[in-house]
Amino acid sequence: MSVTRGIFITFEGPDGSGKTAQMDILAEEFINQGYPILRTREPGGTSIGDQIRATLLDLKNTSMVDRTEALLYQAARAQLVDEKIKPHLADGGIVLCDRYADSTLAYQGFGHQNTVESLQGIIQYATGGLIPDLTILLDLAPEVGLERRLADGGLNRLDAYDIEFHHRVRAGYLELMKKDPERWVIVDADQIFDQVQSEIREVLGKYLSDWGY
Repeated sequence: MSVTRGIFITFEGPDGSGKTAQMDILAEEFINQGYPILRTREPGGTSIGDQIRATLLDLKNTSMVDRTEALLYQAARAQLVDEKIKPHLADGGIVLCDRYADSTLAYQGFGHQNTVESLQGIIQYATGGLIPDLTILLDLAPEVGLERRLADGGLNRLDAYDIEFHHRVRAGYLELMKKDPERWVIVDADQIFDQVQSEIREVLGKYLSDWGY
C-alpha cells in the first residue's frame, strides 16, 4: 500500500437503516486485509462520550429540550475528535465513524426544525473544522426503519419522536447530499442485507484504492 494521508469516512442514515451492522462487518473485513482502520461511533467512542450517549438515548429523558440535545452531541463529538479521530488520521490511518456532524444537521436541524445556520457554529467549535472525506448515506423510509428498530428489541429516546420528525430527518439528509454531492454516496438500504453490504464494499474499496491504499 502506498499511503498518502489519513482518510475520514462517515456512515449516515435514518434509524433502522442498518448502518452500524453494515459498517462493523466492513471494518472487520478491511482490518483483516491489513488496512489501518479505526472504527468508532457517535455519540460515544470514548469513556466520556459513552456517558453522554447514555443520557442522550435514555427514554427517561423525554423532557430534554432540543438545544440541550444539540449541545450534548457536540460535547461527545469534541471528545471523540480530539481523543481518537485526529490522532489516527495524523498517523495516516483510516477512520470509519458511525454518524458524525451531518447527524446533528439532520436530526437537531431538520428534524427539530432549526436552521442549519444555527448549528454550524457549535459544530465548527466541536470538530475544529474536521470534515469527512466521504460520507455513505444508507437511505430508507422512516416507517421501515422504525419497524426494524422495534423488531430488534426496542426504541431509544430519538426513535420515539413522531413519524413527521423522522420524515424531516430523511429529507434533511437528502438536502445535505444535494449541497455537497462530491462527498456523499447514497445506498438504498431497503434491500436485502447482503446486497447493501456488497454495494458499500464496492464504494469503499474503490475509494480507498483511489487514495493509494
